Amino acid sequence: MGSPYPCGRQGSRNAAQPRGTGIGDMSDRDLAAPSLAGKAEPVVITGGSGFIGSNLADSLLASGEEVVILDNLSRPGVDQNLSWLKENHGPRVHTLIADIRDLQAIEPAFADAKAVFHLAGQTAVTTSLSEPFLDFDVNARGTLNVLQAARRSKHPTPVIFASTNKVYGALDDLKLIEREDRYVPAAPDIYHHGIGEDRGLDFCTPYGCSKGAADQYVLDYAKSFDIPTAVLRMSCVYGPRQFGNEDQGWVAHFLIRALENQPITIYGDGKQVRDILHVRDAVAAYRTLLRSIDSVRGQAFNLGGGPANAVSLRHVLGEIAQITRRECVIEHADWRPADQAYFVADTRSLQRQLEWKATIAWRDGLRDLAAWLRSNRGLDAPLSGRERISA
Repeated sequence: MGSPYPCGRQGSRNAAQPRGTGIGDMSDRDLAAPSLAGKAEPVVITGGSGFIGSNLADSLLASGEEVVILDNLSRPGVDQNLSWLKENHGPRVHTLIADIRDLQAIEPAFADAKAVFHLAGQTAVTTSLSEPFLDFDVNARGTLNVLQAARRSKHPTPVIFASTNKVYGALDDLKLIEREDRYVPAAPDIYHHGIGEDRGLDFCTPYGCSKGAADQYVLDYAKSFDIPTAVLRMSCVYGPRQFGNEDQGWVAHFLIRALENQPITIYGDGKQVRDILHVRDAVAAYRTLLRSIDSVRGQAFNLGGGPANAVSLRHVLGEIAQITRRECVIEHADWRPADQAYFVADTRSLQRQLEWKATIAWRDGLRDLAAWLRSNRGLDAPLSGRERISA
């Protein structure tokens, strides 16, 4: 996905990696295969306890849907998201604690599914470089398992996949102009609109290869097997319920470190630019895509905040200083391999075909995330300005 570091941002590591269950004090009943009454047709979310997954699940559940959370709870903190979903939505939250690499284990969740949002994945480029086999097994083979499980369900089941802007590579050929606080593209069309889906694919790093292979498999299943599939190639998504760390979820990571008054490491010069997108807008895109799946099946769309929400790391750090009312403590390190100096998603295809657009300005979104971190993580730095985006 769209980290300013060479790390993934789509989906979450949960439902993928076996290290550390994160299961906590969940009962045996919580760990059993989902059991749905009557003729209920649930929506399955792989990685459903993760950041985007839990926000998407909450939105669907609030609309009256039955939701199966398929997750292995390996990422620290995501068990809290699952508990929150259960507390707020009760018996319509069905859990299957399983790993997407185990086809036999996950198949029961797909038998009656009305739709699948595939968000589970290994999300860090750094991990892919140190453990490429694990990265491939989770992102490529795991996605193939999800597609096969959906294909074997009782009826053609739509599959919407969380891909990444990393499928476009490091964008080394992009001519950039260096300004005092950011890089900007020299090409006017990219400056005004961003990187479009017509950009050639250029997988680099094992992470880019595994997510790129998964991306292409998802699109091909629409052609080869007539499965209604679609792909969202995401830039940087942030917001409540995100447990950011240095390798994934950089916006939340920066805020957490600042609220704790801890140093933040910047790899490179901090002029890298990303178009950050609030998770509420991302959820709206996923739901809109599902509603229109028959007309857009087999297509990939770029998803991000677009030029209006294009910010450099320095911009974000400056705004965080305003929120916390103190300067961030910054440490510097060398650029990481395959880091994109600039990525802004051209979202005109989503706007034109689905009438979707980002609605939450990035400054408001940062304050919303800071308010959530303060109230839910006990981080006690003062806030300034508007603390919450009204529901």
